[in-house]
Parts: sequence; structure tokens; C-alpha cells
Amino acid sequence: MGSGLRLRSRFHLVSIFFLFLTTTVLASPPCPDGMGGEIQINNEQVLTWKKSTPNQYLNRAKIKGVVQDIYPARRTHYHFQIKIGPKEKDTLEVIYNIGFGEINRIVPGMNAVACGDYITSNAPTDVYQPSPDGAIIHWLHRSPRPHRHPSGYLELDGVVYGD
Repeated sequence: MGSGLRLRSRFHLVSIFFLFLTTTVLASPPCPDGMGGEIQINNEQVLTWKKSTPNQYLNRAKIKGVVQDIYPARRTHYHFQIKIGPKEKDTLEVIYNIGFGEINRIVPGMNAVACGDYITSNAPTDVYQPSPDGAIIHWLHRSPRPHRHPSGYLELDGVVYGD
């Protein structure tokens, strides 16, 4: 009887621990600004940059929204659209480098947080076509040279990618 009680108690503790792990929402990692600080969610600022900055404007951003559309993957990058505001055009193209970790699947409706480099992309350059959303966020991964460029990450439905 004593060992059966201990076995049930252990099972009960393991069950509680598993329930804790599967229901606990972990906070997103910090989003470094490149100057020793941390960026908070700045959707409104990003939407202002999208409307008011010239092509190829660059800044750091941390956005939160919902996956709206999946674009075709190109070479080693996934591309998808995230909606970060209430208006129809309040979207960005998210570009994630597969070399920093595969993503099992990306589907519309997923909650997303992205920390990385914002770029206004509303006209072609010598190298790139404009984004279908007029702006992108990329560098959503650990930086190989953190002293030269801050790291970023992508979070989809609570799972963090980019390390």
C-alpha cells in the first residue's frame, strides 16, 4: 500500500507539473534596441513609419499582430503578412530566415510577435522588389555579431523562433 500511494503521488505531481508547463504563458524575450535598451510593442509607431518615411527607411521594431496571409517562400526565407492595426492596410511583410530554425507551419490566424529590423519597402531598389505590404520586418533571429547588430526573434502562438 505504501509504494502504491507513493506511485500515485508521484503521478499526481508529474500531472500537475505537465499541466503547469502546458498552460503557462511565458513572456516574450526582450527586444534589444541596439543601444543597451529594450523595445516594447510599437505597432502605432511602425504604422506611422510605414505612412511617412521614405523607401528603405530602417529602424528597430517590436510588433504584435495576427498572421493574415502566407507568401511563397523564397530560397531560405519564409514570407508572410501580419496585421498590426485595425485598418485593412495596417499590415507588414514578415521575413524569417529558415537558417535560424525551421517553423513547422505558419497559418492565418496565428498570433505573432516579431522583434527585428523594420524597413519601409514601397518602391523597388537595385536588389529588391517592393513589399506587397509596403514595409517589412526582418532580422528575426539571433545575431551572429551581437556587438555590431542586435538580435531579434519571431514568436508564433507562444513558440519563439530565431535562435
